[in-house]
Formats: sequence, structure tokens, C-alpha cells
Amino acid sequence: MRTARVSNARFDLCHIKLLSFKGFLGQPAGPNLNLRTLRYFVAVVDAGSLTAAALAIPIAQPALTRQMRDLEAEMGVQLLQRLPRGVRLTQAGVTFYESAQRMLAEAARLSQKLARSQQSTQATVVLGASPTLARVLLPGLFETCMNTLDGIVLRTREAFTPQLLDWLERGVIDMAIVTNPDTGRPLLLQPLLAEPFALVSHASMRIGPVVLVHQLARIPLLMTSLHRGIVERQLAQLGKQLNVQAEIDSVDSIRELVSRGRWATIMPVSVFKESQPLAQIVMSEISGVQLNRQLVLATRLEARSPAALSLVHELVDAEFSRLARQGVFSFGVSPAPAENPARPG
Repeated sequence: MRTARVSNARFDLCHIKLLSFKGFLGQPAGPNLNLRTLRYFVAVVDAGSLTAAALAIPIAQPALTRQMRDLEAEMGVQLLQRLPRGVRLTQAGVTFYESAQRMLAEAARLSQKLARSQQSTQATVVLGASPTLARVLLPGLFETCMNTLDGIVLRTREAFTPQLLDWLERGVIDMAIVTNPDTGRPLLLQPLLAEPFALVSHASMRIGPVVLVHQLARIPLLMTSLHRGIVERQLAQLGKQLNVQAEIDSVDSIRELVSRGRWATIMPVSVFKESQPLAQIVMSEISGVQLNRQLVLATRLEARSPAALSLVHELVDAEFSRLARQGVFSFGVSPAPAENPARPG
């Protein structure tokens, strides 16, 4: 019964906001928009293409394309400009995207408030994360959970995506943040973020800030097996190859070996983002292709303690948003040292 009440409240809130947005555009309001449509739209924009978003959600691409066309028809304006290799926001799309993010955040806060009011007993939530993500995500998430969620104990497990998915299906963990998961499992997959890959090398290799995709075949690389598979699948569409010297499924080992100057690596940008930049480490953008990983929150279809999982889910969303604002998941300056979440007085 709790779930139905939360869902109805979230839909009503979203519907009111959408009516206001359509009034802003000078369009007649309609009844067919909901939170799922907003999440799909935000996922498409964040992923940069319908194909990448469809894989992350997951949903069949024709169905997602139809959803976006129906959304534009409902709003009465073009929101996405279709390009040969992705999509780009129109001016109206930028306005809608910003509003959609605010609506989803407000609906999430309402869901958290309603769920918390009915959380009467202590619950334990076990969250899994990959080694490339745990270092940047878990400290802030854990502290926020300790400070704000009474009655919920957050435990964490670290492993690569295949192991996390196995644990999730067997009930070892309750939820996991995974990378490009297969869509054939009986799990609920909710997209969080599309993060670009970077070529990372030692300054002694004299690799510039931008590398052309065809140059990757001449650069000696160390990679994890998961990242190699993701990148090679994307490069295969262009007929390009990597020069992988060895697969090492240890992020810390690759970081250390890259710092010695003999090899480079291709990893998500957050892996080498530090508040104090690593000495002599160069992070290069790869030009000519859009290489990224899709970070997805996975849960079982029949979850234990759904109210507790809903609350932790909202904190995960909030922490990703905070880190994204700091530039952790994008090229550019290194993130500033994070402020500790304030404890309630």
C-alpha cells in the first residue's frame, strides 16, 4: 500500500510541473506525461544517443525512439536534434531537460519523505560497487547515509560488474552500481550516468591532450577485461583496434604501472580524477569516437525492504549529481576537495 501512495504522489507532483512547463511553452496541456518518460528523456540526453540510452535503461531502441517522438508531440516542440552519431538538445530541449531534472529531484525528495515516515524498523541495505567507482562514490554516500537515514544500516561490497550481478541474483547484496550490464537478467536496471573513457598515460610517453582514434593501435595499453570489452565493441563499429599488451583486473595495479611510464590505459575519467592531480599523469580525450560506459543501478525485481532501498536509491542519485557538478565524471579540471555533509544539529 505504501508503494502505491508514493507512486501516486510522485505522478501528481510531476503532472502539475509538466502542466506549468507546457504553459511556459505556450502549448495546451495534456495528460500523458509521467516520471518514466522524464527518466527516459534524461537518460537519452546523458548518454548522448538513443542507442546508448536504450542499452542502459534497458528498452528496445524502437520503443525508446517512439517514446521520444510521442514526448515531442505531446509538448508541441522539437526537443532533440537527431545527428548521424547521436542526438543534441534544441533550445526548447535544454529548457525541458533542466526542468525534467528538477521535477525528478523533487519527486525523489517527496518519495524519500513519504517512505521515511513509514520506516518503523531498522533495515540493512547491502550496496555493491565496482573498484573504479567505489573510491569516488562510497565515502560521501556512506557519510550522508549515516547522517540522514535513521534506522538504516548501509553495508558495501566491492567487485567487478559480473561478480556484482551474480551476488545480486543470489541475494548476497540488495543493489549494485554496475557498468554496461547485460539485459537478459531478471533485474530492474535504472540508468544513472554516461561517463566518458580517457586515454591515461605518463608524461614521458609524450601523448597530447587529444588522441585520434586511429592512433590507439600504436599505443601500448593495459586494461581490465571489462573495460577492454566495452571499448572494443564500440571501436569495432569503426573498424578500429587496440594495442592491449595485457589484461589486468586490478585497477590499483594498472594505476601503479601507468605511473611508471611504460604503458598507458583506457579507463573512465573518474578513475584518475584526484583533488590533487597525480604527478606526471596525462589524461587525453579520444577524438573520432564517443567512448563511454553506462553506470546503472541494478536491483532485484522482488526486493527486500523496498522502503529502505528507495531511500538509499535517492541518496545514490544525489551523490552522483554532487560528484557530476564537481566534474568528477567529465574532462577538465580536477575536482575540488569535497565538503563533508553537515550533521543535523
